[in-house]
Amino acid sequence: MPETRPDGTVALPAAAQQRVAGDALLLRGGLWITASVLAIGLVLPLATLFVRAFEDRDGGFAGLENFGRYVTTPTLLAAAGNSLWIAAATTAIVVPVAFFYAYALTRSCMPMQALFRTVMLIPVLAPSLLPALALVYLFGNQGMLKGLLLGHSVYGPIGIVMAQCFYCFPHAAIIMAVALATTDARFYEAAEALRAGRGRIFATVTLPGARYGLVSAAVVVFTLVVTDFGIPKVIGGQFPVLATDVYKQVVGLQDFNMGAVVGLVLLLPAIGAYLLDRWAQGKRAATLSGRAVPYAPRPRRQRDLPLLVFCLGVASVLAGLLGVAAWGSVIRFWPYNLSLTLDNYDFARFDAAGWDSLLVSVRMAGLAAILGTVLIFCTAWLLERGTRPGRLGSILRFAATLPLAVPGLVLGLAFILFFNHPANPLGVLYGTLAILVLNSVVHFYTVAHLTAVTAIRQLDPEFEAASASLKVPAWLTCWRVTVPMCLPAILDIAVYLFVNTMTTVSAVIFLYGPDTKPASVAVVHMDEAGQASAAAAMAVAILGVTLSAKLLQLGTARLVERATQRWRRR
Repeated sequence: MPETRPDGTVALPAAAQQRVAGDALLLRGGLWITASVLAIGLVLPLATLFVRAFEDRDGGFAGLENFGRYVTTPTLLAAAGNSLWIAAATTAIVVPVAFFYAYALTRSCMPMQALFRTVMLIPVLAPSLLPALALVYLFGNQGMLKGLLLGHSVYGPIGIVMAQCFYCFPHAAIIMAVALATTDARFYEAAEALRAGRGRIFATVTLPGARYGLVSAAVVVFTLVVTDFGIPKVIGGQFPVLATDVYKQVVGLQDFNMGAVVGLVLLLPAIGAYLLDRWAQGKRAATLSGRAVPYAPRPRRQRDLPLLVFCLGVASVLAGLLGVAAWGSVIRFWPYNLSLTLDNYDFARFDAAGWDSLLVSVRMAGLAAILGTVLIFCTAWLLERGTRPGRLGSILRFAATLPLAVPGLVLGLAFILFFNHPANPLGVLYGTLAILVLNSVVHFYTVAHLTAVTAIRQLDPEFEAASASLKVPAWLTCWRVTVPMCLPAILDIAVYLFVNTMTTVSAVIFLYGPDTKPASVAVVHMDEAGQASAAAAMAVAILGVTLSAKLLQLGTARLVERATQRWRRR
């Protein structure tokens, strides 16, 4: 029997003390494993990138010389300005459209809402190069609708903005849908009781209630545009932006020092946007109260019909661009021979890797989904429910949020400089599938981590307390209780990592080897070689894989809910 000390605490038996100490050692070891992964995959590469920006070609200290060259090079400064105004223009277009689309889904009773929600997610499952390729077929030099541009070329800012609107729309719409869905209905009841008009209610209740969602959506869109590489690479023409300048400095000019400088410049707007988004997230959370009443819209023809027409228009554009890309992948020779063929899917005719590129992407995405989900969920559980992590836990919580502020192109460049350093024994990983998987897991770590933390915080801590009183090891409680109850969130994390790893271009463009070229990189190379139809075919093949993964998730989610989520029902 345990003995009671004079101060009232209970002295555990020696065996129990050994078990508790063993649990604490095991849990702390798990945190150190995650700390090592983030150090190797994030902190040390970024530190190497920072140091390289202050070195000359021979490795000596150059001070601010590289930055002076950057400031005095007109083309590099022009690329920075171009990136900012392209991002601002895209944000100004996407956010209002996403707002009214989300408003229609959450504040109206229009029909076919499930269909509109599905179509809204199409760009998430497709590589960013797909809309650029579709726009080439529509508005390129031989495009079917090039006359609509009134003599302007699609290869440049016009094409970049159009493609970015397609690519960024679902991200903004999802954020806006969440912001509008959490509005307190009591504000509307009070406004109606005061006989305020519908326009006044919209201006004084709806918009203020969603203002932080608007800020978050604008920040996300702005950051995505500034840091995206695929779209300006395919349809940017001679219009320079920061992302393509990094690629040009590293691949074209082999100037890694100037590439590091441009990478740091690219990092600045991303960090600023990240900090602004964190502020908006905190403010948005503060607007919700425990007495909030969910808003339930009532049918109103004067509102529902215009919103239905609006959503039909937006959904038609999204589905139309996808349809054009799919059509372009099965035509024989654009624009001279439009007969249908599947020869474009014989990728070995256009790229030495052939179908192996898609298989590499599937293996890479599968490993990132499996290993990343295990690492991320276990780390989130250790930080939330494991032994008291102390200072190491605080450092890990901060490090887990950093990848969200690091563009994929900057992370890929940092990986080159770190893993190719002569003094780094981990250089053997360069060009292998392992470094691609590590890069993908680190790049998409933050969103998956926040998802896991949210799911774990929904569970009552009494589960762990009850297990401890029954002398059950903490890891066994996690396996038997926490994992089954959080299984839907774990499935969401796995699919998120899989889909984003399949479609990413910027994060892996510098890291592949002869036998590990991902499909998204193959799309870039096929387009560079003038094989637009083959590039579209590979992009459609990627979309087919990601869509299959999403459908598999939806089917599996029902089985998982029946087996593990009965506790949520009354």
